[in-house]
Amino acid sequence: MATTSALPSPSPSECPSGPASPSPAAGAAARPGPLLRLLGDTHALGRRLPQLVVGLALYGGSMGLMLRSGLGLDPWDVFHQGLQGSFGLSVGAWVTICGALVLLLWIPLRQLPGVGTVANVLLIGAAMDLTLRFVGTPGALPLRILLMVTAIVLNGLATGLYIGARLGPGPRDGLMTGLHRRTGGSLRLIRTGIELLVLAVGVLLGGTAGVGTVAYALAIGPLAQFFLPWFTVPTAEQAGQVGKVGKVGGAGAAGAAGAAG
Repeated sequence: MATTSALPSPSPSECPSGPASPSPAAGAAARPGPLLRLLGDTHALGRRLPQLVVGLALYGGSMGLMLRSGLGLDPWDVFHQGLQGSFGLSVGAWVTICGALVLLLWIPLRQLPGVGTVANVLLIGAAMDLTLRFVGTPGALPLRILLMVTAIVLNGLATGLYIGARLGPGPRDGLMTGLHRRTGGSLRLIRTGIELLVLAVGVLLGGTAGVGTVAYALAIGPLAQFFLPWFTVPTAEQAGQVGKVGKVGGAGAAGAAGAAG
């Protein structure tokens, strides 16, 4: 899953300074409430929330199509499929269970979830299982290849949608960025290490790795990078700057793309 970074809450040094004995109203203004902490900011929520839901639903659906191609899965889904084969339940159920368990690892990392983080846990696995219920595995190899390619492209599109909504990273993405922030290690190396670990365990449990696994690894980064500028919702500040120049700039997309790298 493509990586994002959680939206941090302001530190005391970032909050506006006031008199030695601030009024209760001033203190409340200096501290964002629980809703603002969860949402990050409230600009353009009428677009961002539906975009988040569509992106996560499409992400789960693309994972279901990838599985139906029978040509290999991304590392985490190899792991989820291996858990299904070993312990039962559906693949989507394991996506949800593992997402919730990974989210618990955020606690010692002091990583703050967003509404998108919670939605990620609840929606992707359900969308994947719904897709698997209605889509079967094609018999002909060319159709399976077409299904695999379609799934990877849709996954890149979905990544652009849900990251561009700026409502918080997925649990697995946040684990990677949290470890990067706490340890100072290379984000690329941390991500690669985690994905190689879950891939190896998934294969040992009977998950399917193959040409689709390699194709996904090579294509998902460039695809997400391509779709992000189309779907990244600018912040209120960026939107104001856009209004002044009358042209959409790349600042918002560049920020999201940097978080996804």
